[in-house]
Order: sequence, then structure tokens, then C-alpha cells
Amino acid sequence: MTGIPLSVLDLSPVSAGSTPQQALRNTIDLARQAEAWGYRRFWLAEHHFVQVASSASITLIGLVAAATETIRVGSAAVQLGHHTSASVVEAFGTIDALHPGRLDLGLGRSGHRGTQLRDKGAAPATPPRETEVRDGVVIPPPFSPGQFLNLSRLLAGQAALQLPGAEPIEYTRQVNEIRALLDGSYQTPDGVALHAVPGEGADIELWLFGSSGGESARLAGELGLPFAANYHVSPGTILETVAAYRDSFKPSERHPKPYLVVSADVVVAEDERTAQRLAASYGHWVYSIRSGEGAAAYQDPDTAGALTGEQRQLIEDRLATQFVGTPAQVAARLTALQELTGADEIVITSVTFRHADRLTSHRLLAREWGLTGVNGSAPADAAVTNGSR
Repeated sequence: MTGIPLSVLDLSPVSAGSTPQQALRNTIDLARQAEAWGYRRFWLAEHHFVQVASSASITLIGLVAAATETIRVGSAAVQLGHHTSASVVEAFGTIDALHPGRLDLGLGRSGHRGTQLRDKGAAPATPPRETEVRDGVVIPPPFSPGQFLNLSRLLAGQAALQLPGAEPIEYTRQVNEIRALLDGSYQTPDGVALHAVPGEGADIELWLFGSSGGESARLAGELGLPFAANYHVSPGTILETVAAYRDSFKPSERHPKPYLVVSADVVVAEDERTAQRLAASYGHWVYSIRSGEGAAAYQDPDTAGALTGEQRQLIEDRLATQFVGTPAQVAARLTALQELTGADEIVITSVTFRHADRLTSHRLLAREWGLTGVNGSAPADAAVTNGSR
């Protein structure tokens, strides 16, 4: 296809009737297969108090790194509001000490103590925009946190992840603290030098993640860091996000020019009808998130039933921007997304009820994209050893 790299973002989803233990085994299996099929990176998302098993994402990154040999492994992204700078650097430094040169440390504001969630019913910052199709890419109206039906559970979860009385720290400051701990220049406000052991001097690639043209995108550009833009989470703001990163970019020693990754949700099957059937419960999953209950166990599409019109309206932007179809159809849509955004790399997330279907989705797309496995050949069929869900 375009010749740019393709990578994987995994949420370690728990399927209905299955267990977090099985979801973690499936993640390890997918990582091994993704490495064999030629994907460049395998990133893990951090979510809490929901039916995905990647809550302790840094621990899981270490386990995935130990189970693989060459693929880059990382976070997409560490929610800085729930971690101190030192704990992040020491944890990644520990993994890098045993698996050097393979780690991507992605940082995000999601869950950050400085992130403000708008109350339900609050007026949007800008007038609503109609859905557009640009060069074959759907750009829906931006989704506002104020559209969540109930924020109480989300806010309770954030509170439970913070120590009582802990002082908030500003996002940009925390990013700079992490950079200083990695390069050995960290000093406390009182001028005391501290050194992360392990962590200091680790061969770790630092990334920032963002879903808008706000602080994360601008900071990544100003610091000359690579940036990941979340089309799969916030498709309505992708163009503003990409523009903010590029407009603010200043060359750094490691990155003389911008390096942009764009994410997309995909489900691939041999034929379009099968792909549509496998993706039929995706809307139920997204609705469980936006209803305020958090990601539910992923339902069997054959028994999930239909969403109501009101439910679909809440998630229409995500339904319209999930890439579902044959390998050729999905690859063509990903190519359009890459060309519109100028992405240097695409990262895909693919959630299905059955683990075997998720493996097939990744394998078929890797083959269509022209990836080659570790032996230089096209991706071959994988044996599913960890059960069906």
C-alpha cells in the first residue's frame, strides 16, 4: 500500500463470558503474532475500573516485552494524572534494562488532574459542525465530554486513583520532569539532584498522545517529540490536532522533522458481510463508555441485539469512522486517512468478541498492507492456542 509502517494498539478487552486472565493471555498471543507478521509496534492502553485488562499497562508492557523479541512495545498512553514522574521513569527504566532499545514511553493527559470535564448539558465551546467527508475520510462533528450521559462513575474512578490530598502537578511540568529524569538533569525545586536507577540514560523513545489541538499536540511539537493523534477516539478533531502539532514543531536532535502516528479502529475479514457481522457489537461497547458506565465486556455480535436510535445517535461518530470490510477495503480507507493527515505511521486497534477473529483481522490487514514477517515472508495463518474469547 503506502509503504508506511503499521502498528498495533491493544486494549486487552474482556469478552462477555470470559475473564481478565484470558484477555491477558490473548494480548500476549496477539503481540507475538503481530511481531511475526511485521507490525512495527505493539502499544498498550491504560484504562481503569472497566472491562479491559490493561489497567496496569506498565506491568503488561514488561510482560509483552519478555514474550517478544524485536517488536517495539509501549504505552498508549500512561495517564500522568495517576503516576508520579519518578514512578514512570523507574518502571520503564526497569523494563528497558532487560529489553533495551525497544520501549516507547507514551504520555497522555487523559486522567490528568488538570483535565477538566464539562458538566452534562454545558454549552459546547463552538457551534456544532456537520459531518464532512474529506478525500474519502469521514470527519464527524467533535464529541464533547459534556455529551457523556453520566460523569459520576468516571469522576469516582479518577478520585480512587489519586492519593488523598496529593498536590496537582501541571502536565507540561510533569512531561519535562520525565525528560529530565531520563537524561539525568533532574533537580528538585530546592536544587537537589536526583537520579532514577534504573531509568536514567535508558534508550526509551518518548511520545505524546492527544485528541485535540490543545496542550499535548503543541507541547509535542515544541519539544520536537513524535506525536500520536487519536482519530479512533476523537475523529472529529483529527485535522486540528495534526495541524497544531505540525505548526508548533521545532526540530530536536532525535527528530529533525515531525513524526506523526494516526490511530484507527478496524475490523477486517475475508468478505465484507463477515466483517460487518463481527463489528456488529462495537456500537454496544462504545455506548457503554459514553453512557458513563465505562467499557463493558465485549458482547457476542450474534446475540447483542440492536441499539435504539437514541443510543446510536450518541455514538454515530465512532460508528461512521470504524473501518470495517475486506482487506482491500480497509487498507484503502487507511491509505486515505494517511494521505489526508500526512501520517508517517498508522496504528490500528481491532476489537472483536472472539480472539480468533481479532487475529484474523490483524493478519489479513498485514498481508494486504504488504508487511513481511520476521522471515521476510507474507503473514501466515496463526494457530489460536488461547481459547476462542
